Amino acid sequence: MKQAVLELVEKYLPDESHFVVDVKVEEKAGKTRLLILIDADQGITIDTCALVSRKVSEELETKDLIGEAYILEVSSPGLDYPLTTVRQYLKNLNRELKLTLASGSDLQGKLLQVGEDSIKLLTKRKEKGKKAIEEEVEVPFAEIKKSIVQVSFK
Repeated sequence: MKQAVLELVEKYLPDESHFVVDVKVEEKAGKTRLLILIDADQGITIDTCALVSRKVSEELETKDLIGEAYILEVSSPGLDYPLTTVRQYLKNLNRELKLTLASGSDLQGKLLQVGEDSIKLLTKRKEKGKKAIEEEVEVPFAEIKKSIVQVSFK
């Protein structure tokens, strides 16, 4: 089901700058809930979400892919939603990220570079009684459990 919905969504994205972040299929209060998260390199609009929602809904009904009543939500991932795709990382170059690593430790820094298998952050390490030292740290995607963009109000 998830794969079928993913293919439908990709079919109705306006252009190559738009991409699917996640598709979740959940059972909630006896109804199937489809949560579709989409984004774009330059940001997503509510009109794009509405268009994708309308088109996907029409095709779900036409092909009768979900037999019973369902709830369909099409949205952009919120600021608190973890980065999950390389495109999301690329979109957030030069922004501050907070990583939770597989080891359980946290790492925070400015996203400098996105590679095929890893990212590079500019972190600050403070030693007792000294100024903070900036250093570049490469972190493999395999070691990242969760990655959240930090919002700055400066």
